[in-house]
Amino acid sequence: QVQVVESGGGLVPPGGSLKLSCILSGDPFGSWRINWFRRGPGDEYGSVATITNDGGATYADSIKGRFTISRDNIKNTVYLQMNSLKFEDSAVYYCNYEELDRDGDVAFGTYGQGTQVTVSA
Repeated sequence: QVQVVESGGGLVPPGGSLKLSCILSGDPFGSWRINWFRRGPGDEYGSVATITNDGGATYADSIKGRFTISRDNIKNTVYLQMNSLKFEDSAVYYCNYEELDRDGDVAFGTYGQGTQVTVSA
């Protein structure tokens, strides 16, 4: 089964950029998607961006125009390019892989351990 590992977090000043990576071990099967979630310091939790196996991408309103999700099928990696970072983007970012059944329900899912992003002057 597919496992995921995140990397790329760090400390960045406001307005700065970071690129997170989510490396997939194993071969994605059928219909699948990768979600980036984040959990903030106040335990607020939410979806950031999603990319599907056919390349479709969706974004949370709070990060639209600043973050870009993309994938490299050869490297089995999904990226989250984060630009114009704000204090409120500070969070642990998690990569989540989901396989979907023919009804569109999640048949399998797994999370990585998370990577810390801190936006601070």
